[in-house]
Amino acid sequence: MAKLYKKISRNGTLTLYLGKRNYVDHVQNVDPIEGVVKIDPADLAGRKVFVQLACAFHYGREDLDVIGLSFRKDIWVKHIQLYPDAGHKPTLTPMHVCLLKKTGEQGHAFTFDIATNLPCSVTLQPGPDNAGKACGVDFEVKTYIATEADPEKEKLDKKDTARMIVRKIQFAPDVTGAPGPKADICKSFMMSDKPIHLEASLEKEIYYHGDPINVNVKVKNETAKTVKKITITVEQTTDVVLYSADKYTKTILSQDFGTIDANSTFDKSLAITPLLADNKEKRGLALDGRLKDEDTNLASNTMIRAGMDKEVLGILVSYKIKVNLMVSSGGLLGGLTASDVQVELPLILMHPKPQEPPQSRDP
Repeated sequence: MAKLYKKISRNGTLTLYLGKRNYVDHVQNVDPIEGVVKIDPADLAGRKVFVQLACAFHYGREDLDVIGLSFRKDIWVKHIQLYPDAGHKPTLTPMHVCLLKKTGEQGHAFTFDIATNLPCSVTLQPGPDNAGKACGVDFEVKTYIATEADPEKEKLDKKDTARMIVRKIQFAPDVTGAPGPKADICKSFMMSDKPIHLEASLEKEIYYHGDPINVNVKVKNETAKTVKKITITVEQTTDVVLYSADKYTKTILSQDFGTIDANSTFDKSLAITPLLADNKEKRGLALDGRLKDEDTNLASNTMIRAGMDKEVLGILVSYKIKVNLMVSSGGLLGGLTASDVQVELPLILMHPKPQEPPQSRDP
């Protein structure tokens, strides 16, 4: 195992160990969370030790909770009692065995199975001057000392807890070979007896974060008007469905490409690459759930399975590409009376599925 993740409670009684912090949603199932808690029973004073996995939606700063305002809604919570032993005996995996070597006899293994209908981790990018916990959906593993399993029923002392944020992620499905989306429009203009025909298409259904996207643009300009510029924009729409009907649309890329003369044609593949690096200052932009000190990227599309409750997903993320022609009217007024010809294409951005390591063969 290349790396272990560890969090120690302030009083030193509890140490939480995990072997990884990214857990993959495979559609049919989700990677289980396998961990170990090292417990020093000397300072428990008759209390119990629990471990909890919570999927929660945060939509405000945690420090406002002290004035009676709660900006957290639990979507899904599960508790396990680790000490005294309450019968949780997970089948030990290689991950458990590795972690137990670090804890010795004081180690207590646990396994959480994540429900398949839960959302993936999403963070809304805070503004440059915003401090505190970002809004979004996250998963947290927390071990704590208490008398009740539900920590909401008693006030927990922070020194009696150790917690770690983990991330639920989803990879793009295997390539289906289906063609990408296509859209076209034919627009006529006043004082012109012929139209402009615009067609735009993508080469495939799904694109990976950071890869160039080739937008195929075909224009047949049968008018005496000039297309002053071709503009391609990419928009991200974030639909917060858990507590309200808020919907935010933000432009994450806008790029201009050349002109098209009157009575001419245009047929080119135009490359664009939407990146978080170009949108660091945009507050409220949806990102894949961020872990402390780790880079992230633009949020992946929300994949909705048949029969899923959208409200449980908390935040829905989608993208679209707009191809726009700014058509000049010509004459003295020129661009002052320009009009637009535009089509839209849905865009799916996701992570590629990692390649499986090669299997060793016996000689």
